Amino acid sequence: MAGSPARPTKGSRRPRIGVLALQGDVAEHCAALERSGARASSVRRAGDLAGLDGLILPGGESTTIGLLTDLLGLRDPLARFVASGKPVWGTCAGMILLARDVGHAQPLLGGMDIQVDRNAFGRQVDSFETDLEVEGLAGGAIRAVFIRAPAIRAAGANVQVLSRLPDGRIVAARQGSLWATSFHPELAEDDRLHAAFVESVRESLAHGAQSPSSSSNAAAQMDTSGKERHSAGAEEGSPSD
Repeated sequence: MAGSPARPTKGSRRPRIGVLALQGDVAEHCAALERSGARASSVRRAGDLAGLDGLILPGGESTTIGLLTDLLGLRDPLARFVASGKPVWGTCAGMILLARDVGHAQPLLGGMDIQVDRNAFGRQVDSFETDLEVEGLAGGAIRAVFIRAPAIRAAGANVQVLSRLPDGRIVAARQGSLWATSFHPELAEDDRLHAAFVESVRESLAHGAQSPSSSSNAAAQMDTSGKERHSAGAEEGSPSD
């Protein structure tokens, strides 16, 4: 059974957290958020962002998600939400969307000073599960599900590395209000990461959202204008989760 749900304190309201619903395990994320004390809703158009206190960018195929955000007029509103200082968590493909560089020209939102390798672990047949210790997460290791997963190959000085695999690859990180994980926490029977994210949204509401740029000069210089980002000369891999 998933972890015990977090209950709002007396007098507090349940934070409203959206899940981008273009691809991925939207229902699973929403269920975990609800069990963790939040009010979850799906985001399919720009108007769905109104009134949200936080946002999850789930897995899927990152290039397709990026193209859909353009088609639906969502990329600029999403980029503004990321830059607003409200908590945003990118899982798997969502982590790719938050990166400043993926070595490949594709639509991104940016926001985190990270460079990401798409399909860092191979194709679908190379998917795996493992136990991971996550810095600051009580209760011991979590079970992490990696499906055509990316990995962070470089992180800026203002990025807090939360978890690495034994080979040193970074698979969880945080920069101010922005979270990124390579794996799919919604597929594990453990709500602790969702509960921690919900708690970060509560803290943001209590203290007032601050722009991620306040904790990172590099993030302040990131392009959120909707232009495609890439590194010249980087190899192009297969589209990633």
